[in-house]
Amino acid sequence: MPRTDRSIFFAVTASISLGFLRGQVRLLRDRGWRAGVGSAPTVPGQLERFARQEGAQAYAVPMQREISPLSDLRSLWQMYRTLRHFRPAVTNVGTPKAGLIGGMAAVAARVPVRVYTLHGLRLETADGTKRRILNLTERVAMACAHQVVCVSPSLQQRVQELKLAPAYKTRVLGSGSPNGVRLPEALPTVEETEQRQNELELQGPVVGFVGRFVRDKGMAELMEAFQLVRQQVPAAQLLLVGDFEEGDPVPAQVREAIESVPGVVKTGFVPDVGFYYPMMDVLALPTYREGFPTVALEALAWGVPVVTTNATGARDAVQDGVTGWQVPVGDAQALAAALLEAITNPKEAHRRGAAGRRWVAASFRPEDIQQRWAELYEELLYHRQLAAKDPAKRWLDAALAASGLLVLSGPMLLLALAIRSKLGSPVIFRQVRPGLGGQPFTMYKFRTMTDERGPDGELLSDSVRLTPFGRFLRSTSLDELPELFNVFRGEMSLVGPRPLLMDYLPLYSSQQARRHEVRPGVTGWAQVNGRNAISWDQKFKYDVWYVDHHNLLLDLKILLLTLKKVFVREGISAAGEATMSRFTGSSA
Repeated sequence: MPRTDRSIFFAVTASISLGFLRGQVRLLRDRGWRAGVGSAPTVPGQLERFARQEGAQAYAVPMQREISPLSDLRSLWQMYRTLRHFRPAVTNVGTPKAGLIGGMAAVAARVPVRVYTLHGLRLETADGTKRRILNLTERVAMACAHQVVCVSPSLQQRVQELKLAPAYKTRVLGSGSPNGVRLPEALPTVEETEQRQNELELQGPVVGFVGRFVRDKGMAELMEAFQLVRQQVPAAQLLLVGDFEEGDPVPAQVREAIESVPGVVKTGFVPDVGFYYPMMDVLALPTYREGFPTVALEALAWGVPVVTTNATGARDAVQDGVTGWQVPVGDAQALAAALLEAITNPKEAHRRGAAGRRWVAASFRPEDIQQRWAELYEELLYHRQLAAKDPAKRWLDAALAASGLLVLSGPMLLLALAIRSKLGSPVIFRQVRPGLGGQPFTMYKFRTMTDERGPDGELLSDSVRLTPFGRFLRSTSLDELPELFNVFRGEMSLVGPRPLLMDYLPLYSSQQARRHEVRPGVTGWAQVNGRNAISWDQKFKYDVWYVDHHNLLLDLKILLLTLKKVFVREGISAAGEATMSRFTGSSA
């Protein structure tokens, strides 16, 4: 099947997780995309039903949630064959196992645009060998993706703390959540709720829990806290909507407590969780880790306040003191105190639940979140289309950069040793810069400044930190040599507008922003027409002129003029500046 520009393939580990994509796939189909979905068919017919409802093609790809090397290799081969058959322009893989297998298969199948939706980090609660394996698999999954979409701000922060992926490679759409939550069309009457409570023999204040009965959900703390609550409010009951799961089993004594403690009502897994929220006075979610807990938003959508922890992901789903309570992870005493406040102060609980309902309506409408996803795919696809332009220029860049790195490897090593001796470590200066389409990348240069700081701990000015040796490196453009790595990798070109600072992106006029329609260059038309000695406005005019007129002959001319400039050492700095003054916006 030929690849089309507007084709997308979604993959999740288990078909039960397809709910994260409900409505999003249909939206793309309505906009002319060809869509496919793949997962392990954990519930018979679930994958096929979802595909029919969303207007997509279904592909069964067996996958196991836990680590299983032989099974995982078979899944990888099956996913690769599926992608080769479907030939998508974009893939979005989510949940840990599908993120790894789908990401690797997409690289092997040469999918042009690859997205990894990060729903959480299992490694946070693992230790020993398992944590090291999970850490490695997450790094591989993120390395395979062009964009890592974290479903909550704190999850993105955790990724950066663990250095699993470059900061510029991650993003959060809106306030977070993989697919948002829709408010119930109509709240049940008091009589209807009481009737349902009677059917389950729920008579007193009800603490609810929705989810898998596993260790990471804080089941041990929940059972301990509930028994403390019962000491103060003997009529309190605990409604557990879900069931045990073997992947992360709770301790035997916790399982025994769930089965035997008075006041506990267990429903097992149910097809419609919304049926149970109105029976709850408060939802408890004492989790150790999350991506973004949808159950918290669902409870708030029903007007039920939530008590959760300050764990990754969980703290984004509740506004402490406004829509619910946050307690420390693993603190059963604090959990019990919050639950007691919720069930003994119904007026306050109602206030927080009502505030949560308004918050969900304002910030987590599925239509808004699905629109953000659609815009992301369009943005990444546009970036890919820009990258596909001028294939001859790209091949020439790669060939010349590889040759340059090979020929100059010896001199670059000697230069690195000299920089290490005179300026210290690190030898390579790394900075995130906007590249093609404004997409960020890490640019490499040789270091030219010291790290001298003032009494306040702030870096001193460029003029102080730029040593005579550093000035020599800049005047001869030797500091630019590591950018050949960027050229070889396709992040830069030998010739193009220079990559400036990320801070400048919102300051550009629409015309100036056109400088990002081509790859940034090691040298450019502005550099051979004044470099840093000309004004910003004039520099941007040169950049845009190059975008409109570039060709191989012009690039050759610019390269030759650059060699001349290097020998003459012209335009290294602006008048009165050590390098170039900051851009603060167009004067037009």
